[in-house]
Amino acid sequence: MSSNVLNKVGATIVKLSKSLRVQLLCWVLFTLFGAIAFNLYDSFWTADATAKLVTDRTLLASARVIAEAVQVDEGGNAQVDVPPAALEMFDTGFGDRVFYQVTTAWGSLISGFPDVPLPVVQRVGEDRTFHGAGVRIMMLEHPVVGLPADGAISVTVAVTHNSQYAMRRQLWFSDFSKQFILVFVASLVTILGLQWGLAPALRLRDAVRERGRNRLDPLPPEMVQTEFRPLVHALNDHMERVQNQMAAQRRFVSNAAHQLRTPLALISTQASVAAREKDADRRDEALVALRTSTRQISRLASQLLTLSRAEPGSRRPRSDATDLSKAAREILEAHAEEALKCNIDVGLEADGPVVVEGDGTMLREMLVNLIDNAIRYTRENGRITVTVRQADGYAIVTVEDNGPGIPQGEREQVFERFYRIIGTEAEGSGLGLSIVREVVDGTGGGVSLDEAEGGGLVVTVRLPIR
Repeated sequence: MSSNVLNKVGATIVKLSKSLRVQLLCWVLFTLFGAIAFNLYDSFWTADATAKLVTDRTLLASARVIAEAVQVDEGGNAQVDVPPAALEMFDTGFGDRVFYQVTTAWGSLISGFPDVPLPVVQRVGEDRTFHGAGVRIMMLEHPVVGLPADGAISVTVAVTHNSQYAMRRQLWFSDFSKQFILVFVASLVTILGLQWGLAPALRLRDAVRERGRNRLDPLPPEMVQTEFRPLVHALNDHMERVQNQMAAQRRFVSNAAHQLRTPLALISTQASVAAREKDADRRDEALVALRTSTRQISRLASQLLTLSRAEPGSRRPRSDATDLSKAAREILEAHAEEALKCNIDVGLEADGPVVVEGDGTMLREMLVNLIDNAIRYTRENGRITVTVRQADGYAIVTVEDNGPGIPQGEREQVFERFYRIIGTEAEGSGLGLSIVREVVDGTGGGVSLDEAEGGGLVVTVRLPIR
């Protein structure tokens, strides 16, 4: 039972610690308590100084009354009859004991306690110990008519600390009460202020919760205070990005369905033809065409999957060290047979290892699509040159061919998904450069298209080296 209670208490504390109201209130109270602690410390010493000052003034007044009561008789002897008022002024109801001593300049005791300790400086109160009790003591030197020329008397008065400490406590407690009331009022005002101040934020929360799953229109920033408006703008920006992503995904699905429909229909037709055909040669021809169509749709599916993986947020970020020179060489070797069939001269120029950090799989897919595109669109007896180098903190990959190139007006459009230049004879899905753009953007790099010398296309990819 006690364990469950402790768990509930712990869960409640954790929940409260994450509350903005509780956090702000704690900061306010922490600041207030810090200031109040300093004020109480300061007020304690102020109250102590005030109590000492009042006690010293009373001691001085008592010593003066006693000194003025000293008389000299006809024989030149000093006598004193201590007035009751000199001692009664310490009767404040706290049970203080008063000690005094009256002596001549040459040390003769006139009246009082002979062993009262003497202060070092007259008219200055000092704390001493007398008969086992702490006392506040003061001495006053006063001339008396009738004594020799340098005849003066010294009056020393001491009083216990009861009244002094009581006054200090009262002064300090009065200040403490005011500080406590201040904390209480400040806490109450802070709680009410937080409740009132956070009301617009709660309305913003309710407005977001009440929206349907398809409502992504922007929220009005004016519904909250100035400090919360950047949050509203951030929410609006996020919803705009979600809208754009949803629109892009809808276009992607629509285009993918359109692209898949034709080869699937063609495969179905070729399969039907092969099944009906009785002539072995024509049946084999249909099966070859079927295999070709199957390879095409397999490649299209593979590119669609690669493009999906290349989109932001679709994969957990990876940081692989990839040598682009080595990767380009391996990919060229894998495509060598295809290039040889078309009598295409393929070459690699690399300045040694060029290592970049990023998703190694996607970087290789980028190179695969660059080289595959170049081979597909380069005519027979053509040439392709892949260059890998680094400069100014960037890894630079260029793929140059002497194919038909891309017209200036369409060089930006070819990065769109499924876009193909009208009149293109080579087979393709229009996804290769889209995949390249997505991978390059994910690394913070850039890709550009230019015309090669003598005709053709140069694709330049710049990737930051971290």
